[in-house]
Amino acid sequence: MNKALSVALLVVSVFLIIWGVSAMESFSSDVSRFFTGSPTNKAVYLMIGGLIAGIVGLFGVVRGGKVN
Repeated sequence: MNKALSVALLVVSVFLIIWGVSAMESFSSDVSRFFTGSPTNKAVYLMIGGLIAGIVGLFGVVRGGKVN
């Protein structure tokens, strides 16, 4: 994996995490939390996707990646 892709994954992960936090604080998530005790699936999937993308991107940056 090259460095540009790793950095792009880190940027995408930040946006996904921000979007997930925003989704967790939405009205629909509040309603879901009231009835089920947990936020909406969309909010959870965004947070998990952001964390996975961040871990993969960070691993790629730390590992060094190939420079072509």
